[in-house]
Amino acid sequence: MGKGDKKTKRGKINRGTFGARRPRVKKRRSIETKIGIGNKATPK
Repeated sequence: MGKGDKKTKRGKINRGTFGARRPRVKKRRSIETKIGIGNKATPK
């Protein structure tokens, strides 16, 4: 159980792959886009 093992987190890191033991980190939305900085107001 180590670097050569496909089913462990360390093995996934070594191989550079993802799976159940090492899921991909999703990108978060930036704070600026959430609160709307830089977005112009539209006239009604």
